[in-house]
Amino acid sequence: MRRTFLANLALVLVLNLLVKPFYILGIDAEVQERVGVAVYGGYAALLSLSFLLNILLDLGITNYNTRHIAQNEEALQQRLGGVLGVRLLLVLLYAIVTLVAGLVLGYGAAQLAMLGVLVFNQALAATILFLRSNLAGAQRYAQDSLLSVLDRILLIAMCSWLLWGRADDVPFNIEWFVRAQTIAYAVAALVALIMVVRLGASARLKWQPELMTRIMRESFPFALLILLMTIYYRVDTLMLERMLPDGAAQAGTYAQGFRFFEALNMLGYLFAGLLLPMFSRMLKERADVAPLVGVGWRLMLSGCLAVAVGGAWWGSEIMGLRYADASDGAVLSFSILMCCFTAVGTTYIFGTLLTARGDLRLLNWMAFGGMVLNVLLNLYMIPRHGAPGAAMASLITQVLTAAVQVFMVVRVFNMKPGARQLLRGAAYLLSISGIAWLLDRLALGTVPMLALYAGCVCILAFATGLVRLPQLHSLLRPVERP
Repeated sequence: MRRTFLANLALVLVLNLLVKPFYILGIDAEVQERVGVAVYGGYAALLSLSFLLNILLDLGITNYNTRHIAQNEEALQQRLGGVLGVRLLLVLLYAIVTLVAGLVLGYGAAQLAMLGVLVFNQALAATILFLRSNLAGAQRYAQDSLLSVLDRILLIAMCSWLLWGRADDVPFNIEWFVRAQTIAYAVAALVALIMVVRLGASARLKWQPELMTRIMRESFPFALLILLMTIYYRVDTLMLERMLPDGAAQAGTYAQGFRFFEALNMLGYLFAGLLLPMFSRMLKERADVAPLVGVGWRLMLSGCLAVAVGGAWWGSEIMGLRYADASDGAVLSFSILMCCFTAVGTTYIFGTLLTARGDLRLLNWMAFGGMVLNVLLNLYMIPRHGAPGAAMASLITQVLTAAVQVFMVVRVFNMKPGARQLLRGAAYLLSISGIAWLLDRLALGTVPMLALYAGCVCILAFATGLVRLPQLHSLLRPVERP
């Protein structure tokens, strides 16, 4: 299972490093440059609102489905049509609740029209994730990895033409960007459906009240967890836009730094997406999950710490590579969010293990506390510090919730890290901090400096023993059969 994890992790990372960073930093950032910070900030707030309530599209079914099919693969053929029928009703519920929330928050007709399209886009995106959960649960990791980037590849192609390929002089419109998303999601959802049907499942919609009741009952804890975590991940942009006099501009400023965090977060999400079905199957078979947790954690930690140190040292230089007019607030928000990613990476390892085990009650109490803390911190810090205040609220929340999840794993699995592992992590952090300090004083250009830093980080990960080449080699070597 560790060999499977590493092989498919490599595929996922290659595909997503080629596609998603270019989309986020190339396409999405260029859209903000073309339409302006305030216009994009308004769009980002509406997008956050659609994210906050999109748990109604799923109610935890996707995570529940991944775990269930990983442990009972025959359920794929039996339940797809019935689950799709349930999801159609959830789409209607989500659309009604989200649009009503937009009215309550005081959005006008034009903003509500855009919110309606974003609602439809979220429905398509949730459908893709659900269909991918069937592939992941059935251990079809390569197909799942390809689907993880298909919508972004299509969106890159369409937006590249809209941004740079048109012969006319009509200014780029934010509505074009939203509609291009609709087309990309629709095509990717169709391809995903075809892949799942080829596994033997029937896509004919069925009305099965008993199945719906059972799924809702069993998946509700997953739904509650996702809702609570989504709130403390996404509420900051909406609160910035609604609370401040220049809220749209502040939300746009925050989006400039958050965009880099989102690119990294996508990779972490894919990391967790690979681990969830593997952990689920191993726990069912009563296999020892500690080696897989160790490999995943060390790989995640080596990347997260490097990102945190690099973001803290060179926030202005990195932001300057993409934005000609990045404000001090955007740079500070970026640096804080890069530090935040270490805690998020911890959640993707330990939280995924607890989810696979079904410890939803404990996780939901943790997420509820994180949600309350984050909202209160934002209420205090946004009026005083604007976008950097929202970033700091996220950092505090993520660090505390990650610490709780580590404590829960230690307690439940008795999986205590050895002193040697802690020393290796500390040595790695000190080493890369020293390298960053040294490179900062060599007065190199930003790109050569970052390239040299990346090379040093890779060497130090092995040199300190945080990542061990012999172990990776043994995990990837085929098993010798008697």
